[in-house]
Amino acid sequence: MLQIQHTLVSLDLIERYFTCDLDACLGACCIEGDAGAPLAPGEAERIEGVLPEIENDLLPRALAEIRGCGASYTDPDGDLVTQIVDGRDCVYTCYAEGGKCLCALEKAFREGRVPDVKPISCRLYPVRLREYDGFTAVNMHRWKICRPAETLGRRLGVRAYEFLKGPLTARFGEAWYAELELTAREYLRQNPDK
Repeated sequence: MLQIQHTLVSLDLIERYFTCDLDACLGACCIEGDAGAPLAPGEAERIEGVLPEIENDLLPRALAEIRGCGASYTDPDGDLVTQIVDGRDCVYTCYAEGGKCLCALEKAFREGRVPDVKPISCRLYPVRLREYDGFTAVNMHRWKICRPAETLGRRLGVRAYEFLKGPLTARFGEAWYAELELTAREYLRQNPDK
């Protein structure tokens, strides 16, 4: 772990290569798992505010789940997360050609229909954050469905922290990311076998 300001950052973020490969994984991170995406304070309300704009993008079962149970719920760990369908699929998924799973929130944002309300946990993935008294742990979740992303990242020479520059900067700020980048470069210079 490396300390960057008020965070402890896993070396995986620096050592591992990662570049999402939607053509290979088809967006499995949105439809696999047993809980929805973690929501930061205020995100559920922002998502609820754009629901009328994305309803036509959602699957009928997902829309019924949102109308019946709400846009989010508290999971067994006590975390607020996005609602899911059939015990696994995020309700905000939609599909493109070839069976690719997309985020309806991101799709609507890219089309200029809504502001960017996609949860920061989704934008940061495969990074997962854990808040503790006085610091935040920044860890990289390792999951077999992301092996294509690791392969593509290695082929392109892109480390996870580089791929996630935008979301990491959005969450922690430019000064934090600049310090992470400088620390990562020095760490990799001193550990060329990584």
